[in-house]
Amino acid sequence: MRAACVSDYRALAKARLPHFLFEYIDGGSYGEVTLERNVADLQAIALRQRVLRDVSAIDTSTALFGQEWAMPVGLGPVGLAGLYARRGEVQAAKAAAAAGVPFTLSTASACAIEEVVGSGAPAWFQLYFVKDRGFVSTMIERAKRAKCGALILTVDLAVPGSRYRDARATGSGLGRIAQYLARPRWLWDVGLNGKPHSLGNLAPIVGNSAPLADFQAWIRANFDPSVTWKDVEWVRAKWDGPLIVKGLLDAQDARQAAAAGADAIVVSNHGGRQLDGVASTASAVPRIAEALGGNCRIFVDGGVRSGLDVVRMLALGADFVLLGRAWAYALAAGGGNAVAHMLKLIEAEMRVAMALTGTTTVAEIGADILDRQATA
Repeated sequence: MRAACVSDYRALAKARLPHFLFEYIDGGSYGEVTLERNVADLQAIALRQRVLRDVSAIDTSTALFGQEWAMPVGLGPVGLAGLYARRGEVQAAKAAAAAGVPFTLSTASACAIEEVVGSGAPAWFQLYFVKDRGFVSTMIERAKRAKCGALILTVDLAVPGSRYRDARATGSGLGRIAQYLARPRWLWDVGLNGKPHSLGNLAPIVGNSAPLADFQAWIRANFDPSVTWKDVEWVRAKWDGPLIVKGLLDAQDARQAAAAGADAIVVSNHGGRQLDGVASTASAVPRIAEALGGNCRIFVDGGVRSGLDVVRMLALGADFVLLGRAWAYALAAGGGNAVAHMLKLIEAEMRVAMALTGTTTVAEIGADILDRQATA
């Protein structure tokens, strides 16, 4: 099957990945109410269709942090992506660079930051707070040396969410081996030829063994529930590039992030993987945009499955959209080439949505293209 949309890439990823890896990408926390709400609330946003306007020249580009991007879209941080395809983060970073959009490397990546940027693909870096501030400081310095274009500080993982699917699917021993053998293409591409299988950025402290189980144990032992806004200010003092604070759903928290020195915030509920039952990101964006009043750039993730969804998020008040599962599904389905194709699909879908709402530039996409009555 040739993928025509992100949903097709999800189906292909499910058919190619070992069961526990697909569940890790696809699942949420608890009963997955927020995971489903992210998608449903966004798809329920109605747009005003406009006609007889000159939309012969559509421009999807946008400026951010002094750089021009082909779309207001980036690849957000996704953990363990190097297990979805051979050296997966490197493949995805190269695809993003070719498409003219940013790629964000997760702290929990299989490929270390030096390997990704050493491949010639630029990257942003996503950082978690851990108890060992020496490790956090070292990662900031590594990101500086790698000339990362921005630092994304994730703040909604003081404790890990309860992810039932992971617990059911992880398996061990013969059960894990059976999952590998059921996916021979993955086993050859990644299992045998994608080594080393380690958490590249964390290898010095967690070792080079099987990353999924080790990473989950490491989170529980090392993530720091005592973090406050003073710690964000500490990071701000150490990082002189664009700082993006990720994991906000509350307007007051968004204002505090701006006060702590953030250049942008990411409206995010961790893809429905942390606290279940909270608001969808689509519902949170408008009130956060109102609270910030243009004083801080607004990114958003969660539930975005098309270029139409990107336009919806921009109309709700976001400046930039981060893709998560969308690129992870594509990477798992067909490596970097599939990620490149997925980004082309997103751009084409954006162009259609812009043309049919009578907008020709990203700056023109705003609340006036929302059909409030139909959405209500």
